[in-house]
Formats: sequence, structure tokens, C-alpha cells
Amino acid sequence: MKVSGKHYRTIWMDSETGEVSMIDQNALPFAFEVFKAKNYQDTCHAIRTMITRGAGAIGAAAGFAMVQAFLEGAKGEGRRAKADDYTSEQLYFFNQARKEIEATRPTARNLFYATERVFSAGLISVENAVREAQLLADQNITDAKLIGEHGSKIVQNGSRILTHCNAGWLGFVDYGSALAPLYIAKEQGKEFFVYADETRPRNQGARLTAWELQNGGIPHKIVPDNAGAYLVSKGMVDFVIVGADRIAANGDTANKIGTFEKAIVAKEFGIPFYVAVPFSTIDFSLMDGSQIPIEERSEDEVLYYSGPDSEGVMRTIRMASPGSNALNPAFDVTPAKFITGFITEKGIIKPDELDKFSADKPLKH
Repeated sequence: MKVSGKHYRTIWMDSETGEVSMIDQNALPFAFEVFKAKNYQDTCHAIRTMITRGAGAIGAAAGFAMVQAFLEGAKGEGRRAKADDYTSEQLYFFNQARKEIEATRPTARNLFYATERVFSAGLISVENAVREAQLLADQNITDAKLIGEHGSKIVQNGSRILTHCNAGWLGFVDYGSALAPLYIAKEQGKEFFVYADETRPRNQGARLTAWELQNGGIPHKIVPDNAGAYLVSKGMVDFVIVGADRIAANGDTANKIGTFEKAIVAKEFGIPFYVAVPFSTIDFSLMDGSQIPIEERSEDEVLYYSGPDSEGVMRTIRMASPGSNALNPAFDVTPAKFITGFITEKGIIKPDELDKFSADKPLKH
């Protein structure tokens, strides 16, 4: 995406130094800043605190973090280090780093997918790990663009679309998943309107999706999370489109908390509910959604809110009753029966068709 006329990826790595740069999503929409992670611990911090977030961006960050761990563990050898050179202490370090990276966001399938790929590559050589991480980031963009091209077919002139959370450019290395079809449709000259759920408690819809849509020149309005049923019941929404963090083999889908409610409403009123994801988000090792781990985040995200005051100084205020505690599950699971189709890099696939495909098997038309 272009910001102030300059094209940015959401996350990128300097292959020589191992430094990872990423758009600081916690600063948006009030400031556009780049966070620089010097080592894998910094990148873990960025994933955990949601400086970078979204399925694809988390995957890229995890891959880059694994590279940083190999570079750090290889010490003076750097990118020249190979499997034959690794000591038992270094192998232990690599394994411990992998565990730390994978513990940052337990629901996100792309994180585990990328860490596993880069870790396996790094056991051959550090240079191999660097190549694999860069390949995964590039593939993330390719997949997102294909998702956009396939998904743009469901966007018509005059379409009114409801989104939840942010699965746009910021959630991937570029293009995004749920917003990619909208960006491609915009390029095709189609005119449509988007309702962006605010997405409590972190307000990714109000802060990030709305910022992206405004930046991309797409007409939209921010709506309260609990307005979805009203809008759909009044015939104001033609379809719902969301991203996902992990999908089980049967099509049950984990996404930002509140997604399940939108799927129920869409089913009740007979409008399509689409999930836009690359195949790397599908976890074929899980039979159904009951096996998807659900991350529970700090109650402070529910109890407090941060934003700039009239002078632009960031402030944090308590929004809830003093003395009360909060429960903060980050995701819910939408059963496959509520999903119209998965918009993937291989095409639009019905939930009951997922078992016919694996990550390396092309979709037949």
C-alpha cells in the first residue's frame, strides 16, 4: 500500500543485519511510525504487544524472528554458518528461541507455519533460513493478491459490505486478505460501500480498517460492534467478509472475538458470510474448532483505552467501573455451517471442500 505517495510493505527484514522493520500498528491511525526490531526478542515483543498483528504479518514476523535467532546463535559466523558447524549449545539456543516465538500468539496458525518452515531451513544453514523467510514474505504478497483477484468477483457495483477487525494490508505483508478483494475491486473501477465494525476491545476496525479504507479512497463508515444485526435486518448489508487466524480441517474458523456473532446474523437473514485466507492459515492437523487454542489477553485491553488528547499527547484512561475485573478472550470460533465460502489463493472454496485440498495441491476449475 502507498502511504503519502510511498509504497510500503507492513514488515520487512534487512538480510545483512537481520534488523526487522514493521509499521507500528499501535501508533496508527494517529501517527505513522516504523518500529525496528534488532533481535528476535524485540520481534517477539512486537508480536506479543500487537505492534504487528494480523495472520499474514504475524507469520512474516515469526519467520524473520527465527532468522534473527539463527543469526544471533551463529555468532561470528553469521550467514555463513551451516549445520556441520552448529554446536549442541547453539542447537539448544535455536530450539529455545523457537519456543519463545511460538508462545507469542498461540491461536495464530501462520506464526507456527512460518516458524516451522524457517527453523527447518535454518538447520541446514543460516543462509537457507534467510532465503526461506524472505520467500515466505514474498509468497504472502502473492497469495494475498490472488485472494483479492478471486474475491473481487463477489464485489459488485453498489455492494454494501460489513467487515470485522482488520484483515487488510496491515494484517499481511501487502494487500491483506478480507480487504484484498475490495482493493482489487477498487482498481477495477467498482463502486461500493463498507461498514467497518469498531472491533472492541482493541478497536482494530475503528483504528486500522477505517484508516486503510480512508487511505485507499474507499467510502465507509465505522459502526459499533453491536450494530451488525440491525444493519443486516434492515437490508443494508449484502455480504460479510472477514479474515481468520486459524481454520480447522472441517472449516471451523477462529477469528477476532465477535466474528461468530456476525456469522449467526448473516445466516439468520440469508446473506453470504465469507472468510478470506491463504491456505497457510488452515491447520489440517485439527479435526474441528474445539481443538483450536484460544488466546486470552490482558483485562487492561477491556478496562482502559488509549488515544491522543487535544494536544496530540497519548493518554490512557479507564473506561470501566473501578474495582471491576474483565475477561478478554481474543478469538471465537465460527462453525463451518455458518460460512458461505473461503476466499483463498486457489479460488473460492466451500467449507465441505477443504478436505479435498492441501497447501500444495492446486484448485481445479
